[in-house]
Amino acid sequence: MSVPTFLAIDLGAESGRAILGRLDRKRLQIKEISRFPNRMLSIHGHLYWNIYRLFEEIKMALGICMAKAKVKSLALDTWGVDFGLLADDGTILGLPFAYRDPHTQGAMEEFSKMISRVRIYQLTGIQFMPLNSLFQLFALKRDKSSHLEAAKDLLFMPDIFNYLLTGEKKTEFTFATTSQLYNPRRGDWEEELFKALDVPRSLMQEIVQPGTIIGNLDKEISQSLGIDFLPVIAVASHDTGSAVAAVPATGQDWAYISSGTWSLMGIETRDPIINGRTLKLNFTNEGGVENSFRFLKNITGLWLLQECRKAWAREKGHSYERLIKKALDTKPFQIFIDPDWKGFLNPPDMPEAIQKYCALTRQRLPDSPGEFVRCILESLALKYRVVLDQLRQIHPHPVRRIHVIGGGVKNSLLCQFTADATGLPVYAGPVEATSIGNIMMQALTLGHVHSLQEMREVIRSSFDLAVYEPQDIDEWDRARERYIEIIGTE
Repeated sequence: MSVPTFLAIDLGAESGRAILGRLDRKRLQIKEISRFPNRMLSIHGHLYWNIYRLFEEIKMALGICMAKAKVKSLALDTWGVDFGLLADDGTILGLPFAYRDPHTQGAMEEFSKMISRVRIYQLTGIQFMPLNSLFQLFALKRDKSSHLEAAKDLLFMPDIFNYLLTGEKKTEFTFATTSQLYNPRRGDWEEELFKALDVPRSLMQEIVQPGTIIGNLDKEISQSLGIDFLPVIAVASHDTGSAVAAVPATGQDWAYISSGTWSLMGIETRDPIINGRTLKLNFTNEGGVENSFRFLKNITGLWLLQECRKAWAREKGHSYERLIKKALDTKPFQIFIDPDWKGFLNPPDMPEAIQKYCALTRQRLPDSPGEFVRCILESLALKYRVVLDQLRQIHPHPVRRIHVIGGGVKNSLLCQFTADATGLPVYAGPVEATSIGNIMMQALTLGHVHSLQEMREVIRSSFDLAVYEPQDIDEWDRARERYIEIIGTE
């Protein structure tokens, strides 16, 4: 009997990858088929996603993959919140805006005058961020977008690619919940918000659960690749949803950090947690697998380091490995930043933005790569500690360990700092958690595993984890007190 093989397309805001997964005797083996950059296009002062180039990359990866193995299914996941618009004839109306585009400036504040933040949070349970789909949609309406006026359908990023692959228009549950347009208590799009937007609710698609077969690969694509039949599956199509599904944890006494460009830190719950306290602390409730919810906070993550490295690209010797070494050679706990300061969203020069923050908070300015990197990593770890303390105020179950998944697993210094700052052991891995969760959801859909618990058992037996034990806890506790004084939050 042939070994079931699945293809996961994982599209991140910095890069995309195609990963082949083989499930052999309840052990998963993965192989990277292709990896390609994903960059925001800057055109006349606006930032867009080049969806057509990404679609070509997907088809190329599928062709390579089919030459290597007979694949049972295909599924993709993407970063959150962004969307495109379709005309009545199915034409995609321009390139989708990227979430860091400035067109949403002021939109969150303006819309919150129409419906209060309290009411919006009661309806959606979603963290307030200027880049949320709700505020992107309001910005289009406010600015009298001709694309919005002509639109018949709204498709989120994974919906767009599923549409290009199959011709079907659906929205998957985990992605729908992140938009701040969905009511998790009612389980549907929130009509009150669409009335306030003065945008027709009919723009939105039917919501399907993770594990739904969207349709079969389009005949034209199938014929060009020599494929007879290939189902396209809606997995947890928000990348964090797939990543959290791949957390190799047992029990309930754990928190997770999906670490990459963003750090998403939270816990898994059966129901959304929506109250005045969670609103004040700005936590979010996003859908997960098997009707679970990801109660979490979005934290700006390794974007800070990525953008610093980009700014230093003109100079040699700034590989991540060398930057980490320079950080280790730098004196600890000298400079702190709030990773979520608005000036870090998309500055033209990240080191300059960090220096500006330090000047505003009356700190010494970092002046060497080692100081910048140490400042970023220590500040991220201390922000995790702040969020952990907030989770403990809200969640009834104790948190005794932290699972770190995603690309940040490769940053061993950040993993160690996370253990030190939180005082908890950190279990790091797997790195390709999003693709692994994607693959295992395909396996679940086609009956090769039978539950989320079994998925996680397979992942635990298939991938090694690195364990980081906390060190120097007293020093980090003192640093936490200084950190809170500087960033002004508790």
